[in-house]
Amino acid sequence: MNEQLQALRQYFMSGATQSFAFRLAKLEALQQLVLDHEKELAKALHIDLKKTEEEAWASEIGFFLSELKYTIKHLKNWMQPTSVPTNLLNQPSSCYTVPEPLGVVCIIAPWNYPFQLLFTPLIGAIAAGNCAVLKPSEFAGATAAVMGKIIKQLFSENYVLYIEGEGAEVLPPLFENFRFDHIFYTGSTFVGKIIYKQAAEKLVPVTLELGGKSPAVLASDANIRVAARRIANAKFSNCGQICVAPDYVLVPTALKDSLIEELMIATKKFYGEDPENTDGYGKIINEKQWQRLVGYLQDGKVVYGGKSNLATLFIEPTILTDVALDSKIMQDEIFGPILPILTYNTNEEALEIIRRNPNPLAFYVFTSNNTTEQYWLNNVPSGGACVNNAIFHLTNHALPFGGRGFSGMGGYHGKLSFDTFSHIKSVMKTPTWIDPDFKYPPYTGKGWLLKKLIG
Repeated sequence: MNEQLQALRQYFMSGATQSFAFRLAKLEALQQLVLDHEKELAKALHIDLKKTEEEAWASEIGFFLSELKYTIKHLKNWMQPTSVPTNLLNQPSSCYTVPEPLGVVCIIAPWNYPFQLLFTPLIGAIAAGNCAVLKPSEFAGATAAVMGKIIKQLFSENYVLYIEGEGAEVLPPLFENFRFDHIFYTGSTFVGKIIYKQAAEKLVPVTLELGGKSPAVLASDANIRVAARRIANAKFSNCGQICVAPDYVLVPTALKDSLIEELMIATKKFYGEDPENTDGYGKIINEKQWQRLVGYLQDGKVVYGGKSNLATLFIEPTILTDVALDSKIMQDEIFGPILPILTYNTNEEALEIIRRNPNPLAFYVFTSNNTTEQYWLNNVPSGGACVNNAIFHLTNHALPFGGRGFSGMGGYHGKLSFDTFSHIKSVMKTPTWIDPDFKYPPYTGKGWLLKKLIG
């Protein structure tokens, strides 16, 4: 492994990855190869997570291709130096910034969106001119196999190295024996802390895309039907295995019953009376996660759903009420199709609940009033937010995606993916035709001039 890692370093140092022509050619080739393997990827995603062909396209393959097309279109412009103003002291110099690749980066993906969350960061790494090590999730084996085929067919191992295996066994020696120039990790906060600690030993910068308990708040003037439809769609897609899924809902006490009724209507319309046998409803990734989620069903009163089947890794879309704030389900990120409904009577009461798990990855507020909207956005720090929507902020290339605090650090999507895998170098160019003495010692008697120039 050390030889392979050193080969990556040597290839990067050769400068082969840095030209616009090289980067563009690799991105375009990647686009075509993914299109060629579209059916195979969709089949693998169905095996791993029971995603339909349409869902696999919308949330994984199409998502990636949209990001890739956007990057291809803008790459040449992103690579250009950017002029910045020059202060009086440094006249007649010219100043600019230039993005340069970091070097050899490592991208580690989770299992819930195994293709999209490995290949989308890869776009940024390639576009910025880096070499990369890719580590797919071992829990989505079918998708990992297809991704490995694509990577190995397109890239030499001294440019993009694909490493499979148990994360806990593969990654520690990788970080111990080699210094990456950036580590990009998507997954749990628990593992994120471990990676952050390992990276800190060698002062390796990191992007951590983690998770947390993302709340949805309904104000008293919310459109209940629309809110219910958008929350149910965001919560139960991919069986709730989405890092930005609404983790719980806070609703005014007087609107609780209306919200639950509309959630039931929406969920039945989306997944039918028998979700287990509905093509459009997914499955839990493995038995360990299934057991964890089923345990949460004891933490409240099931008012809708609650059925489960270990043999098919099925858990029905479920709504819980009467959930204690100190229960397990209100301490952990749920990451499954179970939605607690909590009530509040004052905004301060709702904020106290949210602050038990501060800095969520996402925050959703449903209101028709601009003042109310601003109140909630100002009072709930979060990685991202939606007003009268949920999770769809991810789909806009112009919106950075990332967390804060325990939900992560750094971000990507669109140009920020390019920036994340680049170092923005500052450059000052000074002519030699003028070389005034006041810039050199001794400075005695020049104070008034320096104050004027600097101040």
